[in-house]
Amino acid sequence: MTESDKQAPPLDVDEQQTWYALAHLMARLPAALDRQMQRDGGISQFDYMTMSALSEMRGRRLRLSELARLTGSALSRLSNAMTRLERRGWVVRQVDPGDGRYTLAVLTDAGMAKVDALAPSHVAEVRRVVLDPLTAQQQRVVREAARRIIAAADEAGDERSGR
Repeated sequence: MTESDKQAPPLDVDEQQTWYALAHLMARLPAALDRQMQRDGGISQFDYMTMSALSEMRGRRLRLSELARLTGSALSRLSNAMTRLERRGWVVRQVDPGDGRYTLAVLTDAGMAKVDALAPSHVAEVRRVVLDPLTAQQQRVVREAARRIIAAADEAGDERSGR
């Protein structure tokens, strides 16, 4: 805990309501998206997110450390997901030819086919649960708020890890 953390005033009523709403959102939204992905694809939302991120990369490959950052996960969680996905033939791990100290995650053709097959139902669920309840203006506000919160969280993580 930093010195400024110790001196932070308690949350007022509005701040507390904002925090509780966000905390509930962080718990319920991933669960809703995970249910849909399990139902339609037999995989977790995180596994889909991992493959989807790779599908957007040049050569469908990325260093594991960068993929962990993109998916907002610890390397250990990503490693477990990679093991599950490798068993199904959807990803492989390869030594980075540019720097052998790194490992690449590579999306296979079968993995790309899985992403393509699941994308329509995923997009429909994102629209139903996240976008449709909001006006275009509310979507812009949520987008900007999320970006600011992510930046603050990343900055706090960097400070705590000494980066």
